[in-house]
Amino acid sequence: MTQPFPTLAELAAEEQELQLTSFTNEDAWVLGCALVAAARRDAAPVAVEITRNGHRLFSVALPGATPDNASWIERKSRVVHRFGHSSLHVRQDSIERGTTFEAEFGLDPQLYAAHGGAFPMLVRDVGAVGVVAVSGLPQLEDHRMVTETLREHLRR
Repeated sequence: MTQPFPTLAELAAEEQELQLTSFTNEDAWVLGCALVAAARRDAAPVAVEITRNGHRLFSVALPGATPDNASWIERKSRVVHRFGHSSLHVRQDSIERGTTFEAEFGLDPQLYAAHGGAFPMLVRDVGAVGVVAVSGLPQLEDHRMVTETLREHLRR
């Protein structure tokens, strides 16, 4: 059974919840390793990338990931950089206004993809400083892998 997509309000609440107090290279390493562990546990064929201010801090392609996953990560991450919200949030925002991301913004689909899996690295009282992205699963699963791992990271 497929799970429904979260509402825009749920996605906005998630972005409020999943904010860090700081974001260092070490944080990127720990979060990236946690994403790899989650992917291995689930035998997920994903690519993972974490950036801060355009600087790639963590990048891996697990068994089964393809070069297309790197392209999806770039396209989803561009959406986060341009709109300041998760790629799924941007997608859902258009849908809840009765349109699609593609129709609403007319951006080149070779450069932008409003599909779940890219999430802003938000530092409380600072804002977005980077992006964590996963590609290789259906978009809702990509998104949930990121948010569940980030949630667990914040509990530590």
